[in-house]
Amino acid sequence: MSYQTFIAKRYFRAKRKTGFISIITYVSIIGVMIGVAALDIVLSSFNGFEDEVRTRLFNADAHIQLRKYYVEGIENYRVLMDTLLTVPRVIGVSPVITREGVCRSRDNNQPVVIRAVDPETVGKVNEIPKSIVSGEFRLGIQQFEDRELPGIVLGRYLAESLMIFSPGQIVTLFIIPRDANIFSSPRVKQFLVTGISEVGFYEYDKVMAYISIDSGQKLFNLPDVVSWIEIKLDDYNQAGRVAPQIETLVGGYPFVTKTWFELNKSLYSWMTIEKWGAFVILCLIITVAAFNIVSSLIMIVMEKTREIGILKSMGASSRGIMKIFLFEGVLVGLIGTLLGNLVGFTVSYLQQTFGLLRLPPDVYLIDKLPMKMQPFDFIMISVAAILLCLIASVYPAYKASRLEPVEAIRYE
Repeated sequence: MSYQTFIAKRYFRAKRKTGFISIITYVSIIGVMIGVAALDIVLSSFNGFEDEVRTRLFNADAHIQLRKYYVEGIENYRVLMDTLLTVPRVIGVSPVITREGVCRSRDNNQPVVIRAVDPETVGKVNEIPKSIVSGEFRLGIQQFEDRELPGIVLGRYLAESLMIFSPGQIVTLFIIPRDANIFSSPRVKQFLVTGISEVGFYEYDKVMAYISIDSGQKLFNLPDVVSWIEIKLDDYNQAGRVAPQIETLVGGYPFVTKTWFELNKSLYSWMTIEKWGAFVILCLIITVAAFNIVSSLIMIVMEKTREIGILKSMGASSRGIMKIFLFEGVLVGLIGTLLGNLVGFTVSYLQQTFGLLRLPPDVYLIDKLPMKMQPFDFIMISVAAILLCLIASVYPAYKASRLEPVEAIRYE
C-alpha cells in the first residue's frame, strides 16, 4: 500500500477537530448513495417497461417480416417458407395477408385491420392463438344453424366497440378492391365470431380481426399470394444479423426484410431517449453530492495544513499530496456507490419478486410496476458516480498540492 492511500484512509477514518467536516463527509456519502440508488431503480423500471412492451408486441408480431417492395404480394410462398426454415436461428415461419376494411355487427360498424393467418403455423411465430380470452381460436368453416361460415377472431376492444361480448354472433366484413373505381361495389363476406383475443397491446386489440389464410385469399381475390411472411428466431436480439442473411438467401430485390425494431422504430427510439434522459437528469443528484465533497475536502485541507507542510518537508511531492486527497474523494464515491447499488438492487429485487408497488389494473395493462435489472446499467452508473466524485476532488487536491512547506508550518 502506498503512503498516499494509507494517509487518505487515515484522514477518512480519523476524528475531526471540527465535527462539521465529518457531517459534510457523511452527507456526501448519503448523497451519492441516494443518487446511485435512484438511478438503479429508475433504469430498472425503464427496462421493465421496455421488456413488457416488447413482450406484448411479440404476442402479435414476429421478429422479422419478409416482404416485397411497395405493395406487391409474395407468390409461391410455401416454397419460400421451406427455404427460410433452413436459415440458422429461424424456428418458425408463417404467411400473413393484411387489408383494411369495415366490420359490421348487428349493432355497430367499425374500421378494422383484417389479418389473414395460417391457423397451423401462426402459433409458431406469435402468441395470438394463446391470447383468446373468450371462445376458441377456430378460423375454419363453422356450422351455424343451417349455414356454414368461416370463423373470425376479434380483438377485445374491437369486439366491445361492435357490442359483441361473447362468441357465436355473425359479423360482415366489407373491403374495397384496390383496383376499384367509383362504380365498383365492395366485397362482402360474413363470418362467425369464434373467439375474442387480447394480446395486451391496445393499438392491436382495438382494430385487429383475424381470419384464415384461405378465407383471406378468397375475400381479397389473391390466389396463392400473401402480403408477407413472418419469421421467429430463437433470440430476438439476433434479428439485425439474421435479416441480411435472409435477404441474401432469397436473392435480394424485390424482397426486403423488416426487423421487430424497424417495425416499431419510433416507439423503441422514444423509450431509449426517455431512459437516457432520465439517466442524465438523475446524475444531477450525484453532482450535488459531489459539491459536498468539494466543501469537505477544502475544509480537510485547511485543517491538515500543518500535516501537509510536514509531509512536503519530509520529501513528499506535490503529486503525492494531490493523490492523497484524490483518493479520499474517490473513497467517498466508492462507499456511496456501493451502498447505493445495494439499496437499488434490494428495492428492484423486492419489486420484481413480490410486486410491492401495485398499479390499478383497470387503468394499466399490468398490475404491478415492472422491473428488470441489467448488469451493464449498474456498472455504468457506478462508473459515472465514481468519475463525478473524482472530478469533484481535483480542485481541493490541487490546492493542497500547491501549499508551500515553509508557509504551512511557519506559525506552528
